Amino acid sequence: MAGLMLASTLLTATTGWASAGQQTPVTGPPPGVAAWRNDTSTGHRLPDPAHAPPSEVHDFLGDLTAPQLKRLVERHPRVLGNLDGAPARLRYAANRRALADARAGERKKAADSRLSAEDRDRAARRAGRYHGLLAAGRRILAFDPRGRGQVAEVFGDLGTARHVAVVVPGSDIDLSTFDRTRNPYGTPAGMARSLARVTDERTAVIAWVGYTTPVGLGPDAATGRLAEAGAPRLKRFVDGLAATGLPRPSVFCHSYGSVVCGLAASQLRMSDLVVLGSPGMRAADSASLGTTARIWAARSSGDWIGNVPHLRLFELGHGADPTAPDFGARSVPSHRVSGHSDYFAPGTDALAVFAAIAEGRAA
Repeated sequence: MAGLMLASTLLTATTGWASAGQQTPVTGPPPGVAAWRNDTSTGHRLPDPAHAPPSEVHDFLGDLTAPQLKRLVERHPRVLGNLDGAPARLRYAANRRALADARAGERKKAADSRLSAEDRDRAARRAGRYHGLLAAGRRILAFDPRGRGQVAEVFGDLGTARHVAVVVPGSDIDLSTFDRTRNPYGTPAGMARSLARVTDERTAVIAWVGYTTPVGLGPDAATGRLAEAGAPRLKRFVDGLAATGLPRPSVFCHSYGSVVCGLAASQLRMSDLVVLGSPGMRAADSASLGTTARIWAARSSGDWIGNVPHLRLFELGHGADPTAPDFGARSVPSHRVSGHSDYFAPGTDALAVFAAIAEGRAA
């Protein structure tokens, strides 16, 4: 009876339960990996994107000449652009090429009269998104058009960074919602851009959409299935940052992103873990996360996530409230945060503390 009551409470709290279908998580390396594995142009086998540790990737690429690296960018932009452990400058170059190729392909579809009007319109919208990511000055650290699309962008200079922050978003985020003018601080690019603006020039902030997020408040948002697929991808990404010599990052996890971070926490090389608007981390308390990183939590009184029961029944629900005193996280003030998507809005008390954490000066 108690279990039925709990399930009923969770279903009632997650309005729109049946409105969103289950998502198929995108995992593994991007298309083009077969050609990469068969490439012997360097005189050696290239490191396997699916299995080689990022440190091995970094060491291998460090031994290649500039012409060899240029050829890899030209031949395998989709693989190299997403290869954790590869230097950022190589990934930027590869992703510019991959995005240009993807834009050309979508523009061709948009002009193909054999396709339906709906398919041509969809292709035109994708081409527009790719064009936006190719704008001058953008540093795209990952790009994968599979599924709803994944992307990572750097705000700041990783080459000179003494501090690094990674932003992990929650539900309804993909390539189409990565960056937008409407509700900008509810997007990973908007969050990262805002944090970068209030930190010093030696801090680089990365907006990371490297996992398949839930859509709406359906079953995916109430279970850990997509988070379980995303956690290893986040670990590998952070390992890749370490392999290139970057310092341990502070990781900021919004909403469902905190479920991903909670599952990955014990294996993440990070200095701080910050959760905001969290439905739970699938952990009973901060000690259960199995990390030496400092744990921080924020939730505004105006955040609707506070109405979601912090309970768990089998796979339903995400467990304890990270902002509860007995969870053991350090509290981030959020009195000036108006709602679920506004933690990174300029002028909020939460953003000021986030900046201090990112710069390594928070008490």
